[in-house]
Amino acid sequence: TGGEAARAEPAALLTAARAAGLRAFAAAHTPDGSRRLTSGEGSVGTVADLLAGVTGPGRDADGALDLDLLIVLDAPQLDVEGAAMLVEALPDGARLVLSGDPAMLWSAGPGRVFADLLAARVCPQIASRTPDPGPLGELVSGIGVGELTQVEAPGKEVVIVPVRDAGEAVHRTVQLVADSVPRAIGVPAEQTVVITPGHGGAAGTRALNAALKERLNPGPGRFGGFDPGDRIAYSPAPGRTVPGQVVKADADGLHLSCAGAPVVVPKERVEQSVRHGWALTAHQAAGSRWPAAVVVLPGDAVQSLSRPWVYTAFSRAERHLSVVHGVDQALAKAVAESLPKPRTTRLPLLLKTQVPAAN
Repeated sequence: TGGEAARAEPAALLTAARAAGLRAFAAAHTPDGSRRLTSGEGSVGTVADLLAGVTGPGRDADGALDLDLLIVLDAPQLDVEGAAMLVEALPDGARLVLSGDPAMLWSAGPGRVFADLLAARVCPQIASRTPDPGPLGELVSGIGVGELTQVEAPGKEVVIVPVRDAGEAVHRTVQLVADSVPRAIGVPAEQTVVITPGHGGAAGTRALNAALKERLNPGPGRFGGFDPGDRIAYSPAPGRTVPGQVVKADADGLHLSCAGAPVVVPKERVEQSVRHGWALTAHQAAGSRWPAAVVVLPGDAVQSLSRPWVYTAFSRAERHLSVVHGVDQALAKAVAESLPKPRTTRLPLLLKTQVPAAN
């Protein structure tokens, strides 16, 4: 039930396990999530890279991960396929620890594995209650229990920017990212993320990214609409988004830098896997954090708002949160009343029938 500060507990578990001589590894949903888990060199990576063999301990003679302990952070982002692959990859006798905040949005892919495991109560559960400090921590903690409270923010940690319509929302968002946040907070535009409920609409990611590109990195977009220096969101697989930047384009494709690693996207795959990435949806942003976040809530976003969405979007900010607010009382109502839409799943029933009852 904790936020970012609660990550210290799985980090301490990883350190203790490795100190005891165990083969232990921790995997997060995103490269940024891995970076934020301070631990020993070579013992942290992403779930996708671990399963692909890009990072981690490798496989034993039977094809299982050569591990005694696997810790998975951002566990609510695990869909059924990813979770199944992880469990199948573990050797007999290994221990699996799933760590995550149940108030977050569920996975982009099908299922709700983490929530189902909590509901089934077939394995030990430990609730962390370490809240994040400061006004942002206070605000997000309140949202997690259904309360949108006004917090004291003497350092402008939280700023509300009211707008009348989507056009004004786009204008004020560009102004915040390019001018206001760098000047007042000291966070440059490249360290600020914009989060909005959807891709379409007059203030969705497409409209916001077009406006932000025009202001921050104008260019002809000769390669599929992209230019060197553009911020992008790269999706190597459904449900996975990696923020990055365009480096160049040539006959091999679009060259990106994602979490410090070079990526080349062939020309024929650019349209389906690369978007501009100054503005993201909350699902795309889940698992990563930025020094500053601008959350855009245009009037047509009311139906998309829920407590998990608001909780996830607002908690992407480390130092500063600006809320471009055009939904009147709908925000407080969503936090108080709008729980996630149900997903059809049989996992709790299957778990209860397969795990022997405790004596």
